This record gives sequence, C-alpha cells and structure tokens, in this order.
Amino acid sequence: MSEFKTAQDLADAVRRGELDRRDFLRNSLGLGLTLSSFSVLGLACSGETEAPPPPPADPAVPQPEPELGPIEAELHIYMWSDYIAEDTVPNFEKEFNCKVTVDTYESNEEMIAKLQLGGGGYDLVCPSGYAVTVMGKLGLMEKLTRKYLPNAANIAPIFSKTVFDPSDEHTVPWQWGITGIAYRKDKITTPPDSWAFFLDAAQKGKVTMMDDMRDNIGAWLKYRGKSVNSVDPADLAAAKADAIAAKPNLRAYISAPVKGQLVAGDVFAAQLWNGDTMQAKAENAEIEFAVPKEGAVIWCDSMVIPKGAKNIRAAHEFLNYVLRPDVGAAISNFTGYGSPNSAATAKMTTPVAYPTDEQMKTLEYQQDLGEGTAAWDQLWTDIKSA
Repeated sequence: MSEFKTAQDLADAVRRGELDRRDFLRNSLGLGLTLSSFSVLGLACSGETEAPPPPPADPAVPQPEPELGPIEAELHIYMWSDYIAEDTVPNFEKEFNCKVTVDTYESNEEMIAKLQLGGGGYDLVCPSGYAVTVMGKLGLMEKLTRKYLPNAANIAPIFSKTVFDPSDEHTVPWQWGITGIAYRKDKITTPPDSWAFFLDAAQKGKVTMMDDMRDNIGAWLKYRGKSVNSVDPADLAAAKADAIAAKPNLRAYISAPVKGQLVAGDVFAAQLWNGDTMQAKAENAEIEFAVPKEGAVIWCDSMVIPKGAKNIRAAHEFLNYVLRPDVGAAISNFTGYGSPNSAATAKMTTPVAYPTDEQMKTLEYQQDLGEGTAAWDQLWTDIKSA
C-alpha cells in the first residue's frame, strides 16, 4: 500500500524532492496508478519533475547584456574630416594593441549610401542627429552594450536621451556645434547678425554658403521664421526664392574646405560650423563667429556601430576610451567644437559653453524629413542649377 492517500499528495512529494525513483514507483503502484495516467499530473515517467516553462521576461526589468568577448586586433572608423585629435588613435592603438584605420566623408548621405551598399566594413560611423533616425529606419545600427561603457556617466544630460535616440540604445555623442556665420573682422567691421547678410550685393564675390542641403535651405527657412525641418510647400518656395536671390553674391557653395580661403582672406564671410571656424581662427585671429538673430541649427554628431560590424568589442573600447575626460578634451581642443562630455569640457583649453535655455529657443535640431525628403532634394537641385 502507498503511504500517500492521493495521487496529488504523491505528486507534491515528488516536486518537493522527498522521493527517489524507487519510492516513487512503489507508491504510485500502491495507488493503482499507471505511469501514463500519472503523467497527467505533470511528472515524467522517471519520477522526476518537469521544469516549468520560464516566465515571460518583464519588459520593465533590465535583461542581462551579452558578453562581447576579447578585444579584436583591428578597428575601422568612418567619420567626418578633421574631426579627431592627432594623438587619439595612436594612443588607443598603443594601449589596446588594436590597429585602427580612419576613412572620412563629407556628408551624412555619402556615409549612409556606402553602408547601404555594404561597403567599407566599418565598425564605427559618426552620423548627425537626423541621420541616426534614417539609419534606424533602414536597420543600419547595432545596439550598444552599455556595461562596456562606464565612462558614459560623463555625458552631459543635455546630450542624453535625444530626440533621435531617446533610450540611448545606439549612440554615444561625439561633438556638438552650431551652424552660423564665420567672418573676417578686419574685412567686415559690423558683425553679421542675420541670414540676410548673404542677400547684400555689397558682399558679392567675397562670401560663401555651405554645400549642404539641410544647412543651406535650413538657413533660409530660419530667416523667414520657419522650422529647419519644414516640408510645407509655401515655406520651401520662399526658401528657394531667397536662396536663388543670394546666389549671385556667392563665390561658391563650399563647406569645410572654405577654412583655407578665410585664413588667406580670399573669402570675407562664410556660412560655416562653429568648430571649423575655431580651427581657422587658430591660424588667423581675425576670424570670428556669429549666430544670426533668426536662429540656427544646433547639432550633435554621435558615434554608432553599424549593422554587421565585425569588431564590436574594439568599437566599445574605443567609445569608452574617448569618453575619458582627458581624451574627450583633447578631441574638442583640436576640432574647436563643444564636447558633450561634461567632464571633458572642464579640462578643455577653451571650453565651449552649453546653450542656455534662452538660446535654445532659437536653435533647432535637424530631424528626418521622411516623405518630404524628395521635395527637399528637388528644391536643392533647382537652387544649384538656377
């Protein structure tokens, strides 16, 4: 006879681990149970318990992050030109015994197109904010493994949980800046305070605007009090008219390479990023920077691991390395841009102050234009061919 009165009593004893295989069989037969009928109670015929299915993961509870393994022997970076200090890579290579190659591009669109075509084999790229959104929609980014980035604690709150990466899952901010007007104070005695400066025929042949669709058209949208992300046909028509009206005054559409012309005095003023302006100022103290009263673009470029990257641990080590205060400060001292790393900003030779709440009222981040991109592309084609 079984020492248990019911099959449920027996099942409970098995689940508690109180019976071995021999006792299980003796008691089950004493209750007149077959193994097949006893399996209805959820027990295996061996007399052991079946492991219950794991409970579904609670989305509110952080899940363990993956292990990335040892650091790889190489790292491939694709970024903007003149955007990293001269000793950043050599010092990283020496410390981590990892060979780094750096290729450069001049537009987000160039970088994204190359990734879409599967070219380069890059482990880190450096998109602007709106380009992060585009890359996300195209599935071109890997998620970061945050446990390998303890120095992310140095990032200033203003550059965390951004509109383009609200969960900080994909990006580590690299540099931030503003697109305004660089000018030679020895050639232009009154600082330009409006985008209307480029409409002034008195500047003909001595000024340039950027060869960048988003910054160029965005300036004329700001001039009319509109958003730099507007896709409204009337807003775009007005921007087109202003851009074409300014075109006869321009020496060229040119971006970063205009620095040399500013230094030499061949160009008196240029639409340009503040960091590139500071690089030029380091060679000629007569160069200054102004933000038009109508407002301007503020931007933050970030480092991202592209989908399919092969050297992911090395990429994380590089990101954590550049988030060190001394390394981040050296990068921004070289580029002239602001550092999103608050600990690095404190160590910079010439710190770039973060925008105040009042300044942010006229500064605006570029965002993905979505279906409006085609209209902007056509607009830019029309402006350049006019």
